[in-house]
Amino acid sequence: MTSTTTQVTRLSPYRWVILLVSWAAFTMTSVDRSTWGPASASVGESLAVPLAALGVFATAYYIGYVLSNLGGGLLVDWLGGRLILGISGIGAGFFMVLFGSTTSFAVGLALQAAVGLLAGVDFAAGLKLISTWFPAEKRGFAAGVFMTATSLGTVIANAVVPRIIVSSGWGASYHFFGATTIVIGIVCLLIVRNGDAAKGADQPKRELPDVRPLLRNRNLFLLGLAGFGGLWGTYGFVTWSNTLMVKGSGINPIDAGTVLVVFAAIAVVVKPAMGWICDKIGRGLRLPIVVILVFFSAMLIVFGSMNTYTGFLLVAPLLGIGAYAYAPLTAAMTPLLVGPKVAGSAAGAVNAFWQLGSVTVPLVIGIVYAATGSFLAAFAALAAGPLIGAVIAYFIKEPARRQTTHNELAPAQPAA
Repeated sequence: MTSTTTQVTRLSPYRWVILLVSWAAFTMTSVDRSTWGPASASVGESLAVPLAALGVFATAYYIGYVLSNLGGGLLVDWLGGRLILGISGIGAGFFMVLFGSTTSFAVGLALQAAVGLLAGVDFAAGLKLISTWFPAEKRGFAAGVFMTATSLGTVIANAVVPRIIVSSGWGASYHFFGATTIVIGIVCLLIVRNGDAAKGADQPKRELPDVRPLLRNRNLFLLGLAGFGGLWGTYGFVTWSNTLMVKGSGINPIDAGTVLVVFAAIAVVVKPAMGWICDKIGRGLRLPIVVILVFFSAMLIVFGSMNTYTGFLLVAPLLGIGAYAYAPLTAAMTPLLVGPKVAGSAAGAVNAFWQLGSVTVPLVIGIVYAATGSFLAAFAALAAGPLIGAVIAYFIKEPARRQTTHNELAPAQPAA
C-alpha cells in the first residue's frame, strides 16, 4: 500500500463518526466523574462522612482510574479502541448505578474505585483512534474536540445534579448517568471501527506492542510531569470548588453549580479553538502549554481571593480557559512524541501519570482547608500544581508536526 493511498484513507469522512462516538463515550465517563462534585455534600450527609474526609471518595475513583490507564493503553494497542470503549462504558455505567444505591461507606469507596477502573481507558482508546484516523497536522483540532468531553462533563453534572438531588435525591443522579453511560458503551461496540477496511486501511494486528522505548523517552516523562501539575489544578478545582464555595463562602449550592457550569462551558469552545489555532500556526505546542499553565495558576489565586457569587461568576470563564486550554495540546503532543503504533500505550501511561495529580489533590486540599479554614490557602495549594507544570513543560523537546501515514510507525525523534 502506498503512502498516498493511506493518506486518502486517513481522510475518510468516517473519521468524524469515529471522533463523535469516541467523544460521546469520553463525555459520559467525564459526567460520571464530575457528578461527585455537586453530589458530595449530600452523599456525605447520607453516609455520615465528615467534610474533611469526603475527598477519599474522589481519591478512590482516581486510584482505579490511574491503574486503568497504566494497563488500559496497552490493551487498546492490542485489542483496538472499539472493544475497549464498549467495555468501558458498559462497566463504568453498571458500577455508577450500584453506587447510587449504596448505603455503606466501605462499599461506596469500592464502587467509586470500580467506576474509575472501567472509565480510565476512554482517554487512551479515543486518542489511539484519533492517531489512526487523523494525520498529525490535523490532530490538534481533533484532540481539542475530543477533550471538550472533560469540561462538558463538568457542565452537565453541575447543571443537572443539584436539581436531581432536590427533586429525587443524590442516588437518582448516579442511576440516570450510569444508565446513559451503558447505552453509549453499546453504541461504541456497534459503530466504532479500528480501521477503514472498506477503503483498504490496515487493520491492527492482535499482538502486544513493544513499549520498552516508552520507558526511555525523556520527553514523554516530562510531559507526564507537566500534565500532573495541570490536572492537580483542574481536577482539584472541579472536585473541591463546589463544596468550598458552599461551606467556605456561604454560596447557595445551585449558585455554586452555576459557577462551575460557566467555568466549564467556556472550555467547550476554547479546547477545539486552541487545537485549531496550533494546527494552523504549526510552530509547536510546548510554549503555548507553558503560557496557559502560568495563566491557570494566576487565575486560581484570583478565584481564591473572591468571596461573593458575583466575584466567582466573573472569574469563572477566565479560570475555565486556563484549566482546560492546555489539555488538547498535551493530548496532541503525546502521539507526536512516540508515533501512532504505540499511541494507545503512551496515552494510557502518560495519562496515568497526569491523573496521579487527581489522586492526591482531593486529600491534600481537604487537609489544607481543614487545617487552615482558609479558602485562599486551599486555592494557593491548587495553584502550585500548574505553576510547577509550566516550568517542567518548558524543557520538553518536541518533534516537528507533519503528515503521518501508516508506513511511518516508528517513534518520532525530538528536534535538536
